[in-house]
This record gives sequence, structure tokens and C-alpha cells, in this order.
Amino acid sequence: MEGLAKFPPRPTGAGEMFQLFRNGAPRTRASLVAETGQSRSTVAARIDALRSVGLLAPAGEATSTGGRPPSTFAFDPASRLALGVDLGATHARIAVTDLAGEPITQIDEPLAIADGPDRVLTWVAETGSKLVTQAGRRMDELAGVGIGLPGPVDHSTGRPVNPPIMPGWGGADVPAELYARLGAPVMVDNDVNIMALGEHRTMAPDVDDLLFVKVATGIGAGVIMDGHLRRGAQGAAGDLGHVTVPGAGDIPCRCGNSGCLEAVAGGGAIVARLRDAGAEVETTQDIVDLVRSGDVAAGQAVRQAGRDIGSVLAASVSLLNPARIVVGGILAGAGEHLMAGIREVVYQRSLPLATRDLRITPSEAGAQAGVVGAATLVIEQYLAPSSVDTLIAAKEDS
Repeated sequence: MEGLAKFPPRPTGAGEMFQLFRNGAPRTRASLVAETGQSRSTVAARIDALRSVGLLAPAGEATSTGGRPPSTFAFDPASRLALGVDLGATHARIAVTDLAGEPITQIDEPLAIADGPDRVLTWVAETGSKLVTQAGRRMDELAGVGIGLPGPVDHSTGRPVNPPIMPGWGGADVPAELYARLGAPVMVDNDVNIMALGEHRTMAPDVDDLLFVKVATGIGAGVIMDGHLRRGAQGAAGDLGHVTVPGAGDIPCRCGNSGCLEAVAGGGAIVARLRDAGAEVETTQDIVDLVRSGDVAAGQAVRQAGRDIGSVLAASVSLLNPARIVVGGILAGAGEHLMAGIREVVYQRSLPLATRDLRITPSEAGAQAGVVGAATLVIEQYLAPSSVDTLIAAKEDS
């Protein structure tokens, strides 16, 4: 992460030992000696090093088996903050979290990504700074900023790549722009990847193979395989929205191709069909509101969108064999109409072995998934063994 890189890594072993504390359980020196096989003096030195950078704190005393009760130590997630930013086509959510990914304070406001990087990133920086202050903390306590964008992102550089709904953003150096404003390391990914991370971390940490499908203005998927986010060679993994739907014909898509899933089943496509039928709808949220009010035509349109999404997901199920498909995004608010359409086709067209234990569920994390996932980008990097060793080295050199 930028901001840590100026100090050369010095493997101390403390970073690896710290991973034992990530589950939040207090440990004694003696238990660490038993778990690691290291000497008591080595364990004591590494605990001291981790306490010096604020990652460990005393956690009281363990039950005594005779004599003085031994002291325990635990991960202190409040020692630093992360800023999670989830930008959609027309909305923005920002949360300040601790190093366990628990939101401390957050905000959700309308914001058009089409306003361009200067205006949007200025708003992110100003709002993020205010939230840190509202949390009663200082900006130098910020471990980093994670941000999700509604378009393709080169994860290695953090720059958007030809994003279709983000005019003016192509090639924008988002990490550098936000680092200049906030003075903290910045990590960038596309919005569905961060939602997948957030859902996995908060609601399905034991599910190693998961697809998170976002259905909103656009359609995309975040791919969790073997417990890790998979981005693909150029970061384009999971771009379901531009897979051709069987039988879709020549319906034009904004990507330049025709018959894409987004052009057939995305929020914009459903709005257009309902308006042609005489309904008064302008946005994807209007569709959800109509479905919830019992509008038959809207319900049928959303169920058919579910079937179309299911036709593409069926191939993904056969290819990747996930244990769970989680559906989120604004259109998921339409409830069983969308879910029933997806399940109908996936279970019908995928091999029985692949669907035998497959669960297809709506998102449980909801709106929190994006901001928690964005914060997770920062947290996983900041607390990685090499990063912890670098923090300790920097502390020793200061």
C-alpha cells in the first residue's frame, strides 16, 4: 500500500503470529508458545512489537489453574480506521469502519457518477473527512480508503477502463487523486467485487465458493472461489452483463454489441418495456415500487428478467460450481419475482451434480455489502503479515 512502501519490509515473524489474533479471541503468552512452537522470549518480543503499533491490547486475565492468573492479549480493531466507499450510477455510500470491518458511522446520498471524477472524488474526500471527525477520530488514524466504482477497473492501477456509464472517468488516476486529498493509501475495484467481498465477510465467511450477482442499472458478478476474490487476467471476471442471452436477437447494448444480458434484463431495459406498455416509470427503483404494490405487468417483467439472468447463470454454475449464488442490487428489492425466475432456469438447465447443494438467495448484507467490502480491501492489505512487519519496522526506525 502506498504510504507503507517507503519502509522496506523486514520479516519479524510478528506479522504471521498476529494472524492468530484475527478471529478476536484473547490469547495468553503460554497458549501462543504452544500454538507456534516458539520460545517464550520470542513470543513475548512479538507481542510487545504488536502492542507498539496498536494492533494488540491487554484483554484481562485468563482463568488461573494455580498461582497468578496469566494476562491475555487480543486484537484491537479500534486502533485504526478504514474508509469504505461504494459509488453507483446514481448513489454514493461511505462508511468509516474499524479494522474488523464494523461500521462506526456512515452516509448514503444521491450522487451521479456521470458528474465526473473531479466533482465526485471531491465529494468523497470532503464527506469522508467529515465522517472521520464525526467518529471522534483523526485523519492520521486512517489505514486506507477502499472504493468501488460502477465500471471496469484495472485493479493493479486503480484506473477505470472504458467505463460505459462513467463519462470522463476513463484512465482517471483515482488512487492518486484521493491520496492527495486524504493522505491515506487508496485501493480501487469495481462495485460488484466489493459487494461480493462484503457479503462474503459479513454473511457467508464459511462459504468458499460464491457468486454475488448485482442486478441494477447494469448486471455483474463478483466471483469468490476457494475463499478468495477472483478478478481474472485483466480484472474482467464476472462481467455477466455483456454475455449474450440465447434468443435475445439484435437488441442493442451500450457496449456496442447486441443481445447482451444487461440490454435484455437490466433495470434500464425493464423500464423501457414497462413505459412502452404505458406504465409511469423512470428508474429501477420505480420498478421495485410497482412490484411491491402488486402491479402484475411489473411483476411479470421482473420474473422474465430473472429467467434471462438464470439462463446466463446456468452456464456459470456448470463452469464454476459455486455453493451459493447471492443476488443483490436495487432490483433484488423486487423479492421473489426476480429470485423465482433465476431459480427456475438455473435448476432446470444446470447439471444435477452442480445444483444438488446450490443455494440461490437474496443478499443478507444489503446496502452494507458495498461499503464493508470496500473497507475489507484496505483491511486485508493493512493486516497482511508483510504489512504488519513493515509497520513494526517503521515504528522501530522512528
